[in-house]
Amino acid sequence: WRQSIDERAQEVASLDDALLKERAVDLQDVGHRVLRLLADTLEEEPGTFTMPVILVAEDLSPSDTARLDPAMILGICTAGGGPTSHTAIIARSLDIPAIVGAGPAVLHQPEDSLCILDGDAGNLYLEPGDGDLHLAHQVQQQWQALREAERLACYQPAITTDGQRIEVVANIGGASEAEQAVAAGAEGIGLLRSEFLFLQRAEPPSEDEQFIAYSAMTRALNGLPLIIRTLDIGGDKEVPYLSLPAEDNPFLGVRGIRLCLARSDLFRPQLRAIYRAAATGPVKIMFPMIATVEELRAARAIAEEVRVELGAAVVDIGIMIEVPSAVLMAPELAAHADFFSVGTNDLTQYVLAMDRGHPSLARQADALHPAVLRMIDMTVKAATAAGRWVGVCGGMAGEPKGAMILAGLGVAELSMSIPSVAAIKSRLRAQSLVDMQALAKRALACQSAAEVRAL
Repeated sequence: WRQSIDERAQEVASLDDALLKERAVDLQDVGHRVLRLLADTLEEEPGTFTMPVILVAEDLSPSDTARLDPAMILGICTAGGGPTSHTAIIARSLDIPAIVGAGPAVLHQPEDSLCILDGDAGNLYLEPGDGDLHLAHQVQQQWQALREAERLACYQPAITTDGQRIEVVANIGGASEAEQAVAAGAEGIGLLRSEFLFLQRAEPPSEDEQFIAYSAMTRALNGLPLIIRTLDIGGDKEVPYLSLPAEDNPFLGVRGIRLCLARSDLFRPQLRAIYRAAATGPVKIMFPMIATVEELRAARAIAEEVRVELGAAVVDIGIMIEVPSAVLMAPELAAHADFFSVGTNDLTQYVLAMDRGHPSLARQADALHPAVLRMIDMTVKAATAAGRWVGVCGGMAGEPKGAMILAGLGVAELSMSIPSVAAIKSRLRAQSLVDMQALAKRALACQSAAEVRAL
């Protein structure tokens, strides 16, 4: 089995098409998962290390990354991938320092070699000397002391030095994470990826099953807000029981709200479960991948039908801003949405026309590119004019540079991976809104992401 899978993966890896070449990693991942069922053990399986290590690999599948033990994996360095790939997002949620897209040279190091990995700077230092190691240990201690101070202050609100409060909330993908988010200092949930209920199963979840999961979260949040994004499947998330036809370009196909509108058998039970859960705590609904006013009006009409059928109370309904058309139509969309939440990972992908997982383009798909920042600026201005608020739930919100620029652009809510919450709140408390506004203005005038980062 291993030999056959390796041969097929090599065939795929040798193809000329860059996107298809990348699927070789997925093929290997599936092959290894089957092999784990055929054999008692698998030699290269991540998570079976006997001592803490820095893991260097060609690439890691999302399933491999999710199984890593943070106590044994000190850091990750991959030759491929990008900062907004699912592997990078999972590593961030596990609080494992990671460098992705480092290039093939990193694969030619001896297995027992010593190195220093700086996840913040994106640098891997090979064969460090005693002086380098001493300095690295000092930086580690300083970093740990800073993180401890941030943790102790994590429940303090993010109020700038000139008195402006910015709401800091968390992105979660499962019921158990709601309590973790509160413990980390999050002031609510800015994005619940509800598809966790739909994946890795043979049939869709029932309305009752969804209601139980959502209401468990409202209890864990104890009065803090919960924003539930309706089913966002398509593109890179395949669900066998949906029997979706193959698409030449799934990222431009039936996904997000388009799938929900096409499959009322999935959409209506989920909306019913959400409205029922809203009776147990403050819940908001958020529609993904809205590209046109027609889509939003159709989705709201279905939601209103469901609400009336249940006799449920009205809840706020917002939308994800992830495609350029939504930005350009933001004034019109604001007439039908109670709030906007910018998904910077997908917005970057669509604005720059760069697949965020592409092996050679992922590093250039930077959310701090001025084109993306100008899109967010346009969104905030349109929302403000209509009396609506804007949040950001992409990876940019959990990065200190990104968080400061977003606050300066007028973003009211920053939603991020749980490990980033305390650090971002601490960083915002040390800044004035006036300074962040000046920073954002300078960033908008830049010509490249590198220029923005240099600010």
